[in-house]
Amino acid sequence: MAQLIEILLPLKNVSGEDFPAAYYDDLAKELVATFGGVTSFLRAPAEGRWHDDGSTEHDDIVVIEVMAPTFNRAWWTAMKATLEHRFSQDVIIIRAHEVEVLGRPQSR
Repeated sequence: MAQLIEILLPLKNVSGEDFPAAYYDDLAKELVATFGGVTSFLRAPAEGRWHDDGSTEHDDIVVIEVMAPTFNRAWWTAMKATLEHRFSQDVIIIRAHEVEVLGRPQSR
């Protein structure tokens, strides 16, 4: 089993301007250096919706994901704080799922 870690990031700041592309590129480079690979869903942003003080808020988001053999909670907690600061967000969602990666058939 492996861990699939997904990072949900906003596409725009509170003024409605796109965040610099370097924010996502720098993160992808760090994740490749740390985990050996990354998948970034940047071209077709998803929409996040949530309730806040009785109204429905929404953001266009991008998803960046990595596969890791284990989930290092301390490392990801620090990364979450870094991303919340970089993107000026109260909360950045990082979620981890245990997944089975299918490989090549084994000889019998």
